[in-house]
Amino acid sequence: MSSFILDTEQPSYYRDIEKMTVQEIITHINAEDKKVAVAVEKALPQIEKLIHAIADRMLAGGKLFYIGAGTSGRLGILDASECPPTYGVPFNLVQGIIAGGLPAVTTSIEFAEDDTKQAWLDLQAHSVSANDFVIGIAASGTTPYVIGALKKCNENNISTGCITCNKNTPLAIVANYAVEVIAGAEFITGSTRMKSGTAQKMVLNMISTTVMILFGKVEDNRMVNMQLNNEKLLDRGIKMLMEKAGLNDYTTAKNILVQTGSVKKAADQIRKT
Repeated sequence: MSSFILDTEQPSYYRDIEKMTVQEIITHINAEDKKVAVAVEKALPQIEKLIHAIADRMLAGGKLFYIGAGTSGRLGILDASECPPTYGVPFNLVQGIIAGGLPAVTTSIEFAEDDTKQAWLDLQAHSVSANDFVIGIAASGTTPYVIGALKKCNENNISTGCITCNKNTPLAIVANYAVEVIAGAEFITGSTRMKSGTAQKMVLNMISTTVMILFGKVEDNRMVNMQLNNEKLLDRGIKMLMEKAGLNDYTTAKNILVQTGSVKKAADQIRKT
């Protein structure tokens, strides 16, 4: 038995949920969701320290890994997979690993999160090194797979952080930089894909966005390195380039953008001519 209180497992404040109207259900869920941003705000000092540590590693050439199980693992994969199209970085710069492997993204893999040794094997398969940074994601802070990953990272001089929704957990103890967002009991008791998942997603947004800004992947408030892989993004890039470079002709801007592949490269080329 754990010697600490798991806020994520506390009983819901609501009873007889099955008897509620749709309006009552969504009103109560919304009321609980409003608490998440406040909980994240309280953790901002921890998040800031974590981001500085990550940026130091990555600006020196390291990679960022997210590792988790279930919802936490899926959120890590989601954040990692959006970095290349949004910021034009290599696909392996930010990587998400989930207990049970890729099948676990869409299917629950029984007992995968209880394996304390597999996580290190998974990290090794992704060529983790002492130059990198590994963040363990677990709402409970007790997931054996994630704790096992961070323990092995510590043994191999790999910097570690964590995102959890409970205080003083085993995961936070083994992490070099712990982020603890205490969002409280879920609307449905123990359903941590709700408030806890939202909290984790908000923190992940902060991490990847801030690191990419520090990487120079954002100029003003624009995604100048985004991949132009559909018509919507191409149109956005053309208009961005027209504004940035002072071009008035849509077709000219499009031709330069398609030739160079990114708003930043296109703008740089225009400046040189």
